[in-house]
Amino acid sequence: MVIMAKKLMKGNEAIAEAAIHAGALSYFCYPITPQTEIAEYLAKRMPEAGGVFLQAESELAAANMVYGAACTGKRVFTTSSSPGISLMMEAMSYIAGTEVPAVFVNIMRCGPGLGGILPAQADYFQATKGGGHGDYHALVLAPSTIQEAADLMMDAFDLADKYRSPVMLVGDGMIGQMMEPVEFKPVKPRVDSSSEWAVTGCKGREPRILTSLFLDPNTLEKVNERLTAKYERMKREETRFEANVPDGECELLLVAYGTMARICKSAMADIAKEGHKLGLFRPITLFPFPEGQLEQAARGAKKILVVEMSAGQMIEDVERIVGKGKDIHFYGRTGGNVPTPDEVMREMRKII
Repeated sequence: MVIMAKKLMKGNEAIAEAAIHAGALSYFCYPITPQTEIAEYLAKRMPEAGGVFLQAESELAAANMVYGAACTGKRVFTTSSSPGISLMMEAMSYIAGTEVPAVFVNIMRCGPGLGGILPAQADYFQATKGGGHGDYHALVLAPSTIQEAADLMMDAFDLADKYRSPVMLVGDGMIGQMMEPVEFKPVKPRVDSSSEWAVTGCKGREPRILTSLFLDPNTLEKVNERLTAKYERMKREETRFEANVPDGECELLLVAYGTMARICKSAMADIAKEGHKLGLFRPITLFPFPEGQLEQAARGAKKILVVEMSAGQMIEDVERIVGKGKDIHFYGRTGGNVPTPDEVMREMRKII
């Protein structure tokens, strides 16, 4: 039996090391707070692992370098924070349209605009609704611990390969900056089909062209239909969630993801001591959102409280899924203010 030692790591560093463990040895980036430690870590670590690290001249350049490397079938990724991810959206749409695998990491900061460098969850719309132009989605993973961030980062590359699609890992600035013990799970053998489609030189075979440009409307419609079928398959096979819901009636169901789910758990522990029956639903995949599972969890709930570090974005999906007839409440803070367990408890008491 192999005993794996845990190592105390900052979230950004754990994400970076997890990518190397997953065999992603091509990394292109442009620095922006609060994710710059990923680039700092990989500037040293990537050459040690025999990989390629390149700081691009901009986020636009970094994302298009990812696009080019992805077309060769290599495991490739980039990382950024909110406004930097906005600049990468065009390339992400091209990657989705071309159907090549790539991983993006967004360690979210507060906005809009340049905003500030403190944590936020205000990029939910950007991550889950496509973000860029055209009918596409990225598969979106949202960890709530550093261990989960490392695990999901490794999974992200497998999922990108499986669907030949962009996959995004999102965490607020606290996930990037906090430190927790981490162990890296064994690497699964890569299921690599890139020899069937990648652009690697055409000696001995017909040339391949990878593109997202289809001028014939019927051809492009077929591409969109294929992408839509892919996203429906994701909904069937890839939804992940955590649900702690009591049997029978639940006085209040909290819905939160990432760091806010951790804070909600702390608030719930104290309120539960007062004899209240509480539940927590945490989506781990933001796209595909675990719709059926949330609907099931909400059936026995008298009231629902959605808690976010935003002005309210995920709540739109919660209302759509469980119905506006439900008694749904929202609590959120913006500007880089992180709701405390005491604040959440006060809001819970008001609602109960």
